[in-house]
Order: sequence, then C-alpha cells, then structure tokens
Amino acid sequence: MGPTARAQFVYNRRRRRSGGRHAVEEASDEEEQRQDSSSSSEDEEDEAEASGEEVADDDDDEEEEEEEEAAVEPAAEEDPAAAAAGEKRGGRKGRITISLKKVCKVCKRTGHEAGFKGAVYIDCPMKPCFLCKMPGHTTLTCPHRVAMEHGVIPAPRRNTNTSLDYVFQSQIKGKISMVKPKFLIPNQLESGNIKFHQRRVTCLEFHPTNNNVLLSGDKKGLLGVWDYVKLHEKITYDSVHSCILNSMKIDNANDGILYTASSDGTISCTDLDTGIGSPLLNLNPNGWNGPSSWRMIYGMDLNTDKGLILVADNFGFLYFLDRRSKTRIGHPILIHKKGSKVTTLHCSPARPEVLLSSGNDHYARIWDTRKLEANSPLASLAHGRVVNSGYFSPQSGNKILTTCQDNRIRVWDYIFGDLQSPSREIVHSHDFNRHLTPFKAEWDPKDYTETVAVVGRYISENYNGVALHPIDFIDTSSGKLLAEVMDPDITTISPVNKLHPRDDILATGSSRSIFIWKPKTEDELTEERTKQKAKEYVYGSGSQKKTNGKHDNSSDDDSDGDSGRKNKKAKKTRFTCTTKGKGKSKV
Repeated sequence: MGPTARAQFVYNRRRRRSGGRHAVEEASDEEEQRQDSSSSSEDEEDEAEASGEEVADDDDDEEEEEEEEAAVEPAAEEDPAAAAAGEKRGGRKGRITISLKKVCKVCKRTGHEAGFKGAVYIDCPMKPCFLCKMPGHTTLTCPHRVAMEHGVIPAPRRNTNTSLDYVFQSQIKGKISMVKPKFLIPNQLESGNIKFHQRRVTCLEFHPTNNNVLLSGDKKGLLGVWDYVKLHEKITYDSVHSCILNSMKIDNANDGILYTASSDGTISCTDLDTGIGSPLLNLNPNGWNGPSSWRMIYGMDLNTDKGLILVADNFGFLYFLDRRSKTRIGHPILIHKKGSKVTTLHCSPARPEVLLSSGNDHYARIWDTRKLEANSPLASLAHGRVVNSGYFSPQSGNKILTTCQDNRIRVWDYIFGDLQSPSREIVHSHDFNRHLTPFKAEWDPKDYTETVAVVGRYISENYNGVALHPIDFIDTSSGKLLAEVMDPDITTISPVNKLHPRDDILATGSSRSIFIWKPKTEDELTEERTKQKAKEYVYGSGSQKKTNGKHDNSSDDDSDGDSGRKNKKAKKTRFTCTTKGKGKSKV
C-alpha cells in the first residue's frame, strides 16, 4: 500500500471512530495527509521512515482511544445532573438506582445483615453476643446456646463450722427428703383461654384451696378468675385497679380475700366472690401531679406470722400494713437507692422476718424486718443490671434465685455460700427491650430438692420452620436444661409462668391469653402415634359490663373491646394438632 492510500485509510478510520470530531482535529488530519503525499517520491529509506510513521500513527490512535474513554467517564458522571435537567425541560423521569449491597440495620455497615431470616434471627457480628453479652461470636454460635451449663462453676463455700450450720443440719435438713422424687415436666398443652384479657398478662396465681382456679392480672388493671377445668367458668373484674396489676397474694387465713398491688399506687383487698374491692393504701391521694411525684407499687408479700403486708414503690421505699386493722404502720423506710424501683419482695418461708428485695439499682438485698433501718441490710447481692426478681427457695429458704437483665440467672447459697458471689450463674435469654412483662425465674414449689426453676425464653428457636419461644425448665444445681416446653400454636413470647403448688400443672401468660400445660403420660405418647391429640380452647375477650364492675367473659368476639352481646355462652372449640408444622384444624 502506497503512502497516499495508507494516509487516506488512516483518515477514514479516524472519521468513523470519532463521528464528526472538532474542526481542529480535521485540520490536523489534512496536514498529515499533505505531508504523506509529499513524501511519495522518496526512496526506500523514506518508505522505511513512512512505515515508522504508520506505527507511530497506530500508537497515536491507541492514545486517542484512551483519551476518548477518559472523556466518556466524566460525561457518565454528569448523566444524573443532565437527566435531572432533561426531566425539568422535557418531563422525562430520571434514572432509578437500586443498590444490591447488604446493609445492616443495627450498625449501618455493609457486607452483612441482621434480623430475622425466616424463623431464625441473625444478630450483628459487629456487636457483642446478645445472649452472653461477650464479643467475638454471635448468638447462633454462642457456646451457652448449645449447652446452658457452659462455664457454670460453683463458688467456694465458706467455713460451715458454726452454730447456725449445726442447727440447720439437726432441725431443718432432716425434714427435706434425701431421695430426689421423679419430676414430671408439664410439656403438653391441655387448654387455653384465648384473649382472656384486654391487655397483656402481668401476673398469675393459683388458688390455695381450689386446685382448678387460676387468678390473673393484666396491664389495664383487670383481675381475671378462671376455672381451667370448666373452661366456660371465667370472669374478670375491672373495678379493682386503673393501671397495671403487678402483684397478687391470697390471704392464708381467708382464701376468699385477695390482695393486689398496682402501678396506680394502691393496695386493694378484693372479695373474689363479689369482686368488690376496698383500698388499703393509696400513695397518690392528690391524684396525678406529674411523673416525678407519681408512686407505683410493684413488690408485695405477706408476713403471715405478724399479720403484715409489705409493699415497696418505685422510689425505693418500703411500707408496712396491718392486715387486721387495714392501716399503715410507721413511716416508709428507704431500702434501695432513692429513686430506683423495687421490683419484688419475698419473705423467707423458714424465717418470715427475713425479707429479700430486688431493685433497679442492680442489687438484691436481705433485711431483718425486726430491726429495719435504712442502709442496714444483712447482705447486698450485686448484679450487672436491673434485677427483675428474687425469691427464697420454697422449702428451707436457704437458697436465693435472682433474675437479672444481663441474661443471667443466679443462685445464691444463703446459709453456706459466700454472698459476695453467686453459687451458680446460668446464662439464659430473657433480656428484652420493652412492651413485655419482665421475665422472672421461679422455683417449683413441689420440688423438695429445691433445684428446679422455670422461666420463659426471649430468643426464638426454629422448630420445623416456625419461630417459637420455649419455656425452659432448668436444674439450678448444674445449670442444665431439663426441658423446653413449646407448642406450634403458641408463637408469642411467654414471660409469665407459674407452677401449681400441688399438681403437675404449668400456667403460662402469653400476650393476652392464658394456657394450661400438663405432663404427657406413657399412654398418651402411644396414642399420639396413632391418632391426633385434641386440645381445647375458649375465646373470651369480649365481655359484658355489669354494675358491680364484673365482666362476664362469655362472648366469642375476639376483639379487644366490649362486644355488647348479652346472655351468650362462651364458645368452646376443639382443635386437633399434628406433629408437622402448626397442624391446626377445626373439627
């Protein structure tokens, strides 16, 4: 190819690539063409130089291509602005950009996600473990999730060669059975009262003489009485309190009298037959004057030997009431940090004058009520966060069970242990944000070995594709999980749990509903393989309001409000459940 034809070919190639480049570039190309045509009469050396020029031209083309690509990149960056301007001028819509990057909702970083994926919750790897509160792993890989007894080491025991220890060995320990009885886990859902309350359940209590009667309170202050054997026999009283019903105790001398404590600052004495209550204490006689002065009552217990009612408020003060004269005794005494809420009170079953209190100041304290003074506890049990509850063991009272918001259940040996540190510290999921009744681990009152405790679980588990929140039975002596009770029909959290004092029955408060659990027998286990086990539910949220403040919960309406229907019996429904999934079918 001659020099002229080669130069023309290069020129046409550039025109096609540039598509109408600037006139200055065209002029430079014409100069190249004239120079190439003038060198057509040169000899072979000039042709060799021309061939060198051709290579140079190719190199220039590559440089120009790189310049064009660099010029296209800023043009692409200006596309959004140009598109916005075009949208204003011609009404065209701008480009919609969709990012496929994973963004964590907790730490706002990319590369990972946190939250529910199906029935499994995945927590943020940049935060400490939600279960044990330690960094370096997530909840799914936490060793405490696999084995609850992981890291449970007993505290050293103090010297037992004291007179008090000998008295315990000779008088108290002889009454406790040395043979551990067979413990039956109430792991089968027997019946339920769906939406019995208008708000979430806050407390439960079994009647001391009538085995089939269960008492319950809710966030609205309603008191419910339900015979769970006769499902339709249930009633609620709304004239007892106007706010959260936090605690209830039945008078041992008169089982028809119920004492209740509420966040409205009152202690009420209610007749269970009529539902008529009389106030024993009102800490807000002047009404609402702002949150800084409003007193709420959370902890309450009875001293049966002295005939006293002990109550504590949200400012850290303890009050004494005489059950017979129904009057206040003495002045309030500060037992926790001023301004901190006292969550629970419990008198020792062996020595009622010994009082255990727990509060928001991260302490549980032991007091002698015979010589009670401010800042003079017998012992202070330190915790990491808010202490939800503290209870003496039901038989001897020599153990203390506390539930703390740091996902720890602690067991303290009151007689032999060093109260500077717990005898057992068990990691368990019960730390929650809000809109839930606080989780409280409670002893089994029938267990003579004083080792079994029951508590609801906050973190959900994946059971056949359904996110369920089990109820855990824990051996406090070893930290092992004895059983986890759940049912595919109950997908809500169960923070309120109460074991029957005489029968192998568990009552559970989950949201606005109440459920009854009984243990599975061997006959029922064999029958379940061949046929489905029936469960009974009764619906009772709609109610008829009466003049004495009663609510006859006999309507089948599932709404939270009153239905206004009269003289209609409760709807009784039978359900059958299979082992797969929820397995809920109406017959």
